[in-house]
Amino acid sequence: IVSVGGDGMFSEVMHGLISRTQINLGVDENDPRAELVPCDLRIGIIPAGSTDCICYATVGANDPMTSALHIIVGDSQPIDVSSVHHKNMFLKYSVSLLGYGFYGDTLIDSEKNRWMGPSRYDFSGFKTFLSHHCYEGTISYLPATETTGSPRDTSPCTAGCHVCRCSGQQLRLSQRERKFKFIDEEQQQWKVIKGKFLAINSANMSCACPKSPKGLSPAAHLADGTIDLILVRKCSRLGFLRHLIRHTNSDDQFDLAFVEVYRVTKFKFTPKYCDEEDSDIQDVSKNLFGQICRDHPSCSCAQFQSSWNCDGEIIKHAAIEVRVHCQLLRLFVRGIEELTVQKDVTNSYVV
Repeated sequence: IVSVGGDGMFSEVMHGLISRTQINLGVDENDPRAELVPCDLRIGIIPAGSTDCICYATVGANDPMTSALHIIVGDSQPIDVSSVHHKNMFLKYSVSLLGYGFYGDTLIDSEKNRWMGPSRYDFSGFKTFLSHHCYEGTISYLPATETTGSPRDTSPCTAGCHVCRCSGQQLRLSQRERKFKFIDEEQQQWKVIKGKFLAINSANMSCACPKSPKGLSPAAHLADGTIDLILVRKCSRLGFLRHLIRHTNSDDQFDLAFVEVYRVTKFKFTPKYCDEEDSDIQDVSKNLFGQICRDHPSCSCAQFQSSWNCDGEIIKHAAIEVRVHCQLLRLFVRGIEELTVQKDVTNSYVV
């Protein structure tokens, strides 16, 4: 299947292909613990969108001719897909960015200004930066232990990546061994973090694009069965600006006191102030306190609630559960072959 468009068009094709595969094989997508079955068909992307993040992060360029040549040659690259659930209800699949806070607010505002074209993202991002809203909640995550590498590695994922290849070998273990590993994973201890955050981001891939050549998580792998969870705690506007600027240059964007990054296989988020039906953690005192703040906006501790940005689509449920499915999908790409290619891809074909 070949899609001509942006990340939104690819997302529609991906959802249809994965869902149809699970329906045909009797897999319940609404079960967060379900083992999804990999898709047989490959998807090709000919970029024609605003950011083309998925194409850029898997090819190293957003050039239509380069992508067409990869499809003609028949290249194949597996990628991880994350499933997003609210309690026992399936919401979305994600292959690139899942962001709460800054990126969620930016997307909501940009949808009101679609007439501006691609520049709406810069405009909405600037407005969101000035508002400087932070959100309080609890994040629980399961650390990745079955893969090598770290989010702080200096070498990104490239074609023929050793880490992704080893993950593929583990994925092809017998069904009995995989069930044993799944049970063993559930017995591991979940880590819990509470606090106020300006942004909560999870990246299945680097999320690189022309405006951010290294992406949100430069060392993220395409097919190792993990997510890079990035937490940006409450800080000054100047500090947050420094973090955003580092997305556009070669500086280490994680080398800041208020930024934390973890490589995980699952995570859950529960906002501190939310409707009772959306919260799995019942705390009467917190709910009453939150209700007082909502009834009196002038209160200095009044809270705001954001939405999730899931590959450019809005998820309004704040309390979600996310799990990565290793190498669930295959693309007509080869991966980024040379690091130097990223520096000059405007007038050259990467094949």
